[in-house]
Amino acid sequence: MTHPRTLLQGLVAAMLIGMTGAAQAHFQMLYVKDTALARGEPLEFAVVFTHPFAGGPTMVMETPRAFSHTSAHGGEKIDLRQYLRPVQWQSRENRATAYRASIPREVVRPLGDHIFVLEPEPYLETEEDVYIQQFTKLVVNVGGVPGNWAEPQGLPVEIQPLSKPYANWTGGVFRAVVLADGKPVPFAEVEVEYLNHAVEIDNNTFGQHADVTAPQASFNATSTYADAQGIITIGLPRAGWWGIAALDIGTTKTHKGKPLSQDAVLWVQARDMK
Repeated sequence: MTHPRTLLQGLVAAMLIGMTGAAQAHFQMLYVKDTALARGEPLEFAVVFTHPFAGGPTMVMETPRAFSHTSAHGGEKIDLRQYLRPVQWQSRENRATAYRASIPREVVRPLGDHIFVLEPEPYLETEEDVYIQQFTKLVVNVGGVPGNWAEPQGLPVEIQPLSKPYANWTGGVFRAVVLADGKPVPFAEVEVEYLNHAVEIDNNTFGQHADVTAPQASFNATSTYADAQGIITIGLPRAGWWGIAALDIGTTKTHKGKPLSQDAVLWVQARDMK
């Protein structure tokens, strides 16, 4: 029989591990300065695997497996890997390999929605001996013309928006449905994290100043669950960028003989009413 003290120590240890995980949530960033554009213009992407609320540490990225673009006009998927270039990204704690991508104006010239998708190489989290692969989406709109922002992209895992990801007022809510192989995932675990440091993209670094001070570590990345239909509703209490990640929802569970967590990530932008 397990001694009560041993059981209590085990529970405390599990709680501490959980709090550490929440405080150090991994997020694949797919960042541009703005997602609601008046007209088509060149886009500069920062592709960084990091902890956005804390501004680091940043994890080393290998060459992404895929980086693509789909527009509302024609729906043809365009391979953007030729525009990726490795950089050394300076976080508040370390420097690690990330990527930049300079997308020419011709790609985003048409009015309407432009969906960007990143499929990274799985990352080995050595502390947990598990691989993490985060399929990440970002939607850019040109000219306010609605388009295909709500259409699934046929990914193994993804977050399908039910609200426009680029047109959100501060204080509103954002709704989406979590999908795996195109089907809703009931009660999926979801983490939400605020990009809490300026992205100095020309210098490949995060700003040192934190916009928000968390009262306690569990506020760094907040958690919720999808409902029985796989739908999530997320509050957006502050202007800026919010990362939403549905965790370990893929049907592929191993990579190179180790456990694999396939996560779906979507970035949304909120703006103040002025």
